[in-house]
Amino acid sequence: MTGISPEVLTLLMLGGFFVGVFSGYPLALVIGTVALVSGFLVYGNGLPSLLYSRAVSGPLYNFTLLACPLFIFMGLILVHSGITEKLFDALYVWLGGIRGGLAIVTILIGTIIAATVGVVAASVTMLSVATLPAMVKRGYDKSLASGVVCAAGCLGILIPPSVMLVFYGPMAQLSVGRLFFGAFIPGFLLSVLYLLYVLLRCYFEPQLGPAVPIEERKVPLGKKVLALLTSLVPPVILVLSVLGVIYSGIASPTEAAGIGSLAAILLTVAYRKFSLRMLFDVSLETVRIVGFIFLIVIMAFAFVGVFIGGGGGTVTKNLILAVPGGAWGAFIVIQLICFFLGFFIDWIGIVFILIPIVTPIAAAAGFDAIWFAIMICINLQMSFITPPFAMAIFFLRGSVPPELNITLNHIIRGIWPFVALITVGLALCVAFPELILWLPSQMIK
Repeated sequence: MTGISPEVLTLLMLGGFFVGVFSGYPLALVIGTVALVSGFLVYGNGLPSLLYSRAVSGPLYNFTLLACPLFIFMGLILVHSGITEKLFDALYVWLGGIRGGLAIVTILIGTIIAATVGVVAASVTMLSVATLPAMVKRGYDKSLASGVVCAAGCLGILIPPSVMLVFYGPMAQLSVGRLFFGAFIPGFLLSVLYLLYVLLRCYFEPQLGPAVPIEERKVPLGKKVLALLTSLVPPVILVLSVLGVIYSGIASPTEAAGIGSLAAILLTVAYRKFSLRMLFDVSLETVRIVGFIFLIVIMAFAFVGVFIGGGGGTVTKNLILAVPGGAWGAFIVIQLICFFLGFFIDWIGIVFILIPIVTPIAAAAGFDAIWFAIMICINLQMSFITPPFAMAIFFLRGSVPPELNITLNHIIRGIWPFVALITVGLALCVAFPELILWLPSQMIK
């Protein structure tokens, strides 16, 4: 090793990372370049063996990370299953008569889809195609409708089976199963906050979300009940096939992801949407997404290995723990860093770079590891809807039908109330930590 000090290494690597990110270069290229240059300065000729052990042996031989492509495959299969359309048709006649009823239906569908599809791109696209036109054509405020679609679509990255939690577990050396059940109640808490917001907002400003005329909802009760049951039972079975086996201790998250993928295929067959062409397209898209993610994963593993091995983790830990306010001061600083990074990079970069650095800090501050992890994940909900790098906004803008005339300004105006609601959710989980910790404590050990 060379004589470069940990303080200089910390400044070099973090400074290089931020300069690279703000320059607009691809994240994987930025992380890999900083890791390579800094690693050579620290380890010299010993760098290749370190990079191999970190970037190859680490992520590519990790059994838990195998759940990632399986959950992505499951989610993409469900995009083609017709599940969103059936749920919308069933809930529409039940709740359309309420002020803001279609927005409420959108949030409920987003919540249900979140428990089956852990991919934000798929969730937001499904909602923007299935529910957004119905809201706009019936006089809903475009900003409210857009904000609801973005916020509800992002629940899939928090409510299990979440791809983000699959990656978070190995990076923080935590059980993915326990993270799944730690995130369950907070995910539904955010959903309830969104529902209350829409109900109250449309109650006091009915022009934002007018009720659907009764003529459009006049369906016999028996037919309404049958439609609701036939649209809800398949997703419930799918959720139980994945989360039930994890919670009961029957299978690991990776094995449960395989079960869920099979169940998703069977559901598509039952809805008569299955074809070999669809299977090929979904498989190809899964490979593309997983390849993109794992390229960043490999570079991030190398970056973190050099950073922590060179003493940067210790420097960062001492610096954050020295802020005023003790443990809670450090917690606030970490949350603010996470929130700030969400403006400029996606969750993948944040999880793989920030988490290995801040997890030891949280342990030193005395915070429960599962609670701290879920707090970070709730915070990352905001990274999907806070511009300029707001993936949900881009997904919505790219999939919304042009005839609706929804502009980027409409979408951005609509997301800010939901950013505030996520902050409220964070505060509630600080005040009542059992919202996160109770369900994991009930799991079969």
